[in-house]
Parts: sequence; C-alpha cells; structure tokens
Amino acid sequence: CSRRSESAAPGGEDMEAITNENPAAQAIAQAMIEGFNKHYRIFRETSRRAKESYEAADWQGQLSAVRDRVQFYDDRVNETVQRLHEEFNAESIDDATWQTAKLQYIGLLINHKQPELAETFFNSVTTKILHRDYFNNAYIFTRPAISTDYIESFPPTYSSYYPQDEGLRATIRRIIEDFDWQRPFEDLDRDVNYVMRTVEKHLGEWPKMEVNCQIQVLYSAFYRNKTAYIIGKAINGYQETPFVIAVRHGASGMLYLDTVLLDIWRISLLFSLSRAYFLVDMEVPSGYVQFLRSIMPTKPRSELYTMLGLGKQGKTIFFRDLIAHLRHSNDQFIEAPGIRGLVMLVFTLPSYPYVFKIIKDVFGSSKNMDRATVKQKYLLVRQVDRVGRMADTLEFSNVALPRSRFHPDLIAQLRQLAPSVIEEAGDTLVVKHLYIERRMTPLNIYLDKASDEQIDHAVREYGQAISELAIANIFPGDMLWKNFGVTRYGRVVFYDYDEIEYMTDCNFRKIPPAPNEEAEMSSEPWYSVGPRDVFPEEFATFLLGQQKIRKAFMKHHRQLLDARFWQDAQQKIRDGHVEDFYPYPAELRFCNAFAGEAPEETPPPQA
Repeated sequence: CSRRSESAAPGGEDMEAITNENPAAQAIAQAMIEGFNKHYRIFRETSRRAKESYEAADWQGQLSAVRDRVQFYDDRVNETVQRLHEEFNAESIDDATWQTAKLQYIGLLINHKQPELAETFFNSVTTKILHRDYFNNAYIFTRPAISTDYIESFPPTYSSYYPQDEGLRATIRRIIEDFDWQRPFEDLDRDVNYVMRTVEKHLGEWPKMEVNCQIQVLYSAFYRNKTAYIIGKAINGYQETPFVIAVRHGASGMLYLDTVLLDIWRISLLFSLSRAYFLVDMEVPSGYVQFLRSIMPTKPRSELYTMLGLGKQGKTIFFRDLIAHLRHSNDQFIEAPGIRGLVMLVFTLPSYPYVFKIIKDVFGSSKNMDRATVKQKYLLVRQVDRVGRMADTLEFSNVALPRSRFHPDLIAQLRQLAPSVIEEAGDTLVVKHLYIERRMTPLNIYLDKASDEQIDHAVREYGQAISELAIANIFPGDMLWKNFGVTRYGRVVFYDYDEIEYMTDCNFRKIPPAPNEEAEMSSEPWYSVGPRDVFPEEFATFLLGQQKIRKAFMKHHRQLLDARFWQDAQQKIRDGHVEDFYPYPAELRFCNAFAGEAPEETPPPQA
C-alpha cells in the first residue's frame, strides 16, 4: 500500500463518511477486539486459579502459572495477525482502511474495562503488519485515546470498611475473613492482636478516629510463591497509612498472618522487578494501578503494570515515559561504565536510571553460543521466580531514537560491534533489538571503593544472592563480580544472563586427586570435563584474589566452594521442594517479633 503521512489523513466529516462506508474497517476492528478479549479472558482465568492453587498448597502450580502466562500475550497477537492475513489480506489493506479501523476500534473501547490494554494490543498487532513508517498517531495509539479514570468494576476494585461501626479489631478480622480462603487459620485472634500491636508501635499511639475513618482494601489478594498479600490503606481524616498483610501456610497446613508491612519503601520492595510477577484477578487493572500508586506514589506505573503480569502495558508506558524524558533533557547516550562484556554492548543515558543492552554481532572467543541462545536465556529470566536476586528486563524491537542523542564514540561502537542491530535513517537511529534494565552500581566497581564494612556486607549479599538463586533452580554460570549490581538499598542482584542454566541441568563435581605430581603441575586438567560440568572449588581462583574479599567470602559463604552444597540444592529441587522466600526482613515476621511472648490484649482505639 502507498505510504501516507499523518497530515494526509482525512478528518472530521470526511472520516465519518469513510467510517460509514468502510465495512472492512469495522470487521478488522472487531477481529482485533476479539483477539484482545480472548487474551484477557485467558489471563484472568489463570490469575483466578491462583487462589485455588494457594488453598491447595500447589506451589509448583503457582510457578507454572507465572511461567506459562508470559507467553499468552504473544500467542494471541500472532493469532490475530494470522487472522487478519487470512480474512482481510492484511498486507494489501489501504491507508484509509487502517485509519478507519483505528477509529472503529476506539468506538469499541468506550465502555471497555481494559481500554489501555486493548490499545496496546492493537499496536502490537498493527506493528507486526505495517512498516515502521506507519508508527504514528494516525495508525497506532502513540498516546491513550480512552481515559481509564472512574471505570466501574464488578467486583469493585477495593472494598471499604468503617471501624467506628464495629471496632478496629473486629474490622481487621473481617477484612481477612472476607477473602474466604478454604483453609482454617491456626489462631486468627492471636494474629490480629499481632497486627494491632505492630500498628500501634508504628504509629507511636492510636490517633483519634475521625468521623470519616475507613479502611480500603484491594478486592483480590496478590499471590506469589507461597504467600498471599492483602493490600490496603487506612484513611483517618487527612492521614493515610498503607499496609500489606502477608498470609502463609503453617506446618499444620492451616493459615496464619506472617507480618504486616507499614513502611511505604518496604511495600515498594514487594513490587521490585527483581521478583516474580504477581497473580491477581482484576476486571479493571487500571483501578488496581491507581490504588497502588496512591500508596506508592514514586513507583512508576510501568513497573506496577509489569508486576501485575501485564508486561506489554508496562513496556508501552515505559517507552512513552522515555520519549517524554528525551524531549525534556539534552544529554547523550554513552557507553555504560564498567568492564565491557563479551556478549552485550551496554549503554546508558546519564539522566535516566536505566541501561540499554544490545547483543553483539560477534562474541568473545570464550563464548560458545549464538544470538538465539542469548535471547532464550533472557526469556527464561522472565519466566522464573527471580526471588529478588535477578533484574527483570524489558525487551524491545525497532526502537527509533534521535541520532543526535548518541555520543559519537557510542555510535562508533555500535557500528563496529553490532552493525546488524542498528539502522541509521536520517536523523533517526533505529535499534532493531534491545533489552532495558534498571541501572545499578556494578559490584566490582562498588568493591573497589568500599570500606571494610561495606565489603563485608556486599560479599555477604553476593553469596546470599547465589545461594537463593541456587535453591530457586538458577545457576548464574558466570559468577564474576562485574555481573552483579548493588541496588540503592544495598541489595546485590544478578544481571548478566548469557550463561545462566537451570541448576538441574548442571553437573557439580569435586576435582579428583591428581594421579601424580606431573599431572598436578600440568596446565591441562588430568580429569575429563563435560560441557555442563561445574567444579565449585575453582570459584576461588577467579573470585578471591583480594585478601579482604577472600576473608569476607570465607567467613560467610565457604560452602559455595563445596560441590555438596550444590548437589544438595539440586536434590531438593528434583524432590519438588519449593523454598520459602521472604521479601521482608526476618525480624518483621510475627514469629520472630513476638517470639516467646504471650499475646497481650491491646485495647482498640476509642471511636
């Protein structure tokens, strides 16, 4: 079809006439919305089953649901693209029909419950058919067309409770009981008392209840790993107190409240991209995002959508934010600081807290893999429980950025190391494929400047990250310090994925004794080495060259140099054991905070 600029698009009465006279456009729009509705129906069914899996303690089922759900969106997009090709000969659809189909589609979204997601779906389908010259407001949704404010939902996005009617203690108990889990609680009165005492300690003293005091609670629980989270906020006059209550299974099989989180920054960490996505049943996802933003105002909407399992919407909002940032900044993309990787070329925009990663055309000589293998590794990261120790990535294709915003040295690097991945077209540089991650301080750079105390903390965090990944069935492969980063909260996170493997695919071995002195002194090993063999004893050779680092490592994580640690972790995984991971400190758990105490009755605040 001939290409037409946005300025040539018909408008006003002309477009209304075209809409009425173009039944093909209406049929295309209907096919698009049917494709999206099918996607979201399957998405909700999977999220809804999370409650059943939680009640049945089917932890493997929960992990499988998170993994399988990642592929749902692309499957439905590809189905819809195929339908448009088969029924409408999509490659020959003319410009006016595409533009009219978009207008018809907008009409179908007027009373839709997920309009922002449906707009993104339309973009995903359209951009698989049209050339990127069409990626403008005439053909796709470069900005939202339908408002997501005040969309009615059934069941409602949140429920409201009024403690002055029945007292705070009874209200908290009713909130928990209203989730109707088909398992009894060990001692709900005890746990409610723990919540009351923790809240009182956090507030210092109970404030007087105002007439309009209420507690708002998101209707659906948030499920991840072995925990269900109740998320809400208490509103007392002008004061708002957000909270998250963690509900878990006890050894007896009955439920108990594990903790209540009241600090905004701790609640925000629950939604860290270094953790697995939540399973949440939502009719109106924008309502959930708006509620979450009210208690975490600094958390980007893109990250909230992503953590709710709506990664494509997260990407859409992220890219709109990036383009807006480029309009209001003037610095240039530069090569990211740190040791250059053998597989990825990494660059950053100093004024933006992210890094951009491109797969090189030619890898270092020690890397025996191809581009498809690297992409598969990064997909794996999205499908597993990252247990707070692996950075999530946003994957993009055909990203058009202003060429003037790239430093000449970076452009030279791109031309030399990844010429097949870029395309220069006038004032635009198109990156055909890239990954985007949150920027962190590389661990090797951090250690070079760290004090003794900071080294001890970072090395302890590093070993803990490796241990937690291992019991989550992930072996990092390349464990060099440069492949880990330090977050703003001092947490060590893994972010280089080209060599990761499932633990169960590795063969951890102890180095056998040398048969003689000559063999021991030889530069070649005296033992056979298979492609998946790993010898933990060798980690010390390339990790522990500096005395301070070696001392801290041997103090905290000597077991990582022993093949038995890795073999034991493998066996637990093969036995179907799913480890407990707590996205909050152990001292906040009620079993520790109130250990050995007899629960005291705490009088409720006066109404």
